[in-house]
Amino acid sequence: MAVALVGPTASGKSAVAHELARSSGLGIEILSVDSMTVYRGMDLATAKPTAAQRAEVTYHLLDLIEPSEEFSVSQFQAAARDAASLVWALGGSVLYVGGTGLYGRAVLDNFAIPGQYPEVREQLDARRDDLAGLYAQLQAFDPAAAAKMEPTNERRIIRALEVCLGSGQPFSSFGTGLRDYEHTRVVQIGLMPDFEKLDARIEQRFRQWMADGLLDEVAALRERGMSKTARQAVGYRELLAHLDEGIDLEACVTQAITQTRRLARRQRSWFGRDPRVIWTSSPSEAAERLEAVLQSPDGFVRD
Repeated sequence: MAVALVGPTASGKSAVAHELARSSGLGIEILSVDSMTVYRGMDLATAKPTAAQRAEVTYHLLDLIEPSEEFSVSQFQAAARDAASLVWALGGSVLYVGGTGLYGRAVLDNFAIPGQYPEVREQLDARRDDLAGLYAQLQAFDPAAAAKMEPTNERRIIRALEVCLGSGQPFSSFGTGLRDYEHTRVVQIGLMPDFEKLDARIEQRFRQWMADGLLDEVAALRERGMSKTARQAVGYRELLAHLDEGIDLEACVTQAITQTRRLARRQRSWFGRDPRVIWTSSPSEAAERLEAVLQSPDGFVRD
């Protein structure tokens, strides 16, 4: 059995999920669907569950790699599949929780994700100055993919060609992907709070993180080394600007709060496009709906 809880950051998803898993008696284990909680040491500003919470409830997909490492969507998808299979093998129920939309779609809809081909990518990167030639090559190999992107979109053209040449299959053969909402594989419950209250909660939460030692956490991560992706995490990126460039700390904190609010709105737009999400603004109602799904035929994963 499985169900998902989605929604913007700071909406209260984690608290709802934890309490339900702790008290329901349904053998719920939580799979965190978040692109930044996979990094060891990135704890406070990712709202990662505490050691005490992990002693009460079993969590998966946390602390998978060092902050200096890169981690792809396909790697996360594979880890999520393994974690879910383990939970089900032990007779438990899976509760997916998170706000990273692309990772969520990859896991919940079981996307066929193209692989990565570093040697091919290196060869294509060396030809960046001939974007017209690259686009013409893509048109010849995969006209369907070429028709869906601008001839000036360097990143997408190179990625599509990388997959075409590396896999020997058209990039377009990997499915309709993000545009397809027709199949419900895992039921999704969405928690969407009032945004005026959410904005206040975001600021309160970030300032509490600062009081709890977030700047020290970021400084320690900086010393260990952080990948480009890890350095771009909201909250970490802004405090790194203080440490790296000497920008005023309060200005960086204010910027982090602003960027978190913008992230919440982007997440609202992402999940709002999915007509399959069942929305509520009430944490208690979200918990009731999650529990009802897991106790009904709707909780079966439809592969």
